[in-house]
Amino acid sequence: MAPTPPERKGRIHPDVLKLGLVSFLTDLSSEMIFSVFAVFFTTVAGASSALLGLIEGLADFSASSLNYLSGWLSDRSGQRKWFATAGYGFSTLAKLILLVSSSIVGLGIFRVIERLGKGFRGPPRDAWLSSIAVKESRGYTFGVHKALDKAGAVLGPLVAYGLLSWLGESASTYRTLFLVAFVPAVLSVLVLTRIPDQPGAVHPRESVRASWQQLSPGFKRFLLPAGVFALGYFSLGFILLKAHAVGFSVTDIVLLYALFNTTCVVAAPLIGKLGDKVGRSRIVMLGYLVYAAINLWLIMANSRWEIITVFAVYGLFYAIDESQSKAFIADLEPDRRATAMGVFNFVTGVLYLPASLLAGALWTYAPGLAFSVSLVLSLGAVVAFWALRPVRSDSGH
Repeated sequence: MAPTPPERKGRIHPDVLKLGLVSFLTDLSSEMIFSVFAVFFTTVAGASSALLGLIEGLADFSASSLNYLSGWLSDRSGQRKWFATAGYGFSTLAKLILLVSSSIVGLGIFRVIERLGKGFRGPPRDAWLSSIAVKESRGYTFGVHKALDKAGAVLGPLVAYGLLSWLGESASTYRTLFLVAFVPAVLSVLVLTRIPDQPGAVHPRESVRASWQQLSPGFKRFLLPAGVFALGYFSLGFILLKAHAVGFSVTDIVLLYALFNTTCVVAAPLIGKLGDKVGRSRIVMLGYLVYAAINLWLIMANSRWEIITVFAVYGLFYAIDESQSKAFIADLEPDRRATAMGVFNFVTGVLYLPASLLAGALWTYAPGLAFSVSLVLSLGAVVAFWALRPVRSDSGH
């Protein structure tokens, strides 16, 4: 579907900025919580690192479990806005759990259920973004949206840091933090309801199986390297634990998390522009290589400055992985983008569960093994991507 109104190269459709504001508010809320969740779950609530791996794996799985369904429903009906709104609303309601329970069970249930909303909103929203971005600046569009998204993730940890510094690291402070985080989550849903929809093409008689068969061969080839990479893509929570093991306090770790997000905010639009110029397939491979380098560094890192550098570089990787892979999918699949986004998120999300379980088990035995396995799989994804060359012939990328 052509952008409406027409978008010129280098320009950003105003609705991209509005959707960016929605993501900003959502991330402000979510990252206030996630910046302290791994350490709070293991040190305050008393859960083990293996249980953290299970919960994070289940959270990643729940975030992907509804992707295919929501993408298919969005393409079948042509609707983007209301599916996205339902997903954001569900995540907001899930945060109410934190206001009534801080037990291991309650925290685990929150983490899993909140991600269901993320999974449901993602494919319709990303297809919505694709419909208002011309191909020549699609990478830049996704990069700008991701920068606005992660700007909330910069501010969120800083707000958490301010609360922890002001009130101290206590159970009552965490309850206050969870309450404050609920406010921007509500505002994000209110803003989203004010943005006009950009419906896609309707496929009313198409079943889930038929929609899969209609997806492009290039996109299907992309799923193999993406799946290999997903097997080695464990939760950021383990890198936060690595920082804690090196000697960073919970409060300092919040600042490290803000550094990671700040790097992502700065890098995302620049990486998007680079992808528009040199081709997004090269950028996707660069992301795999950067992640491999991060894991190699983590195997050897034992000083504070090394951990600080890792968090900065991780922001660069995240800018590539979270925005340019979606722009790449939009290139490969022009007609059924919500379905393609949903399939991609579902396949990778299903594989995040064994990845996090493996990381949790290896971490208990020897943390360096978790990073070593991730390094090998990241390099395997590079080889698979290069061998399969999942590039659409008419995309120029």
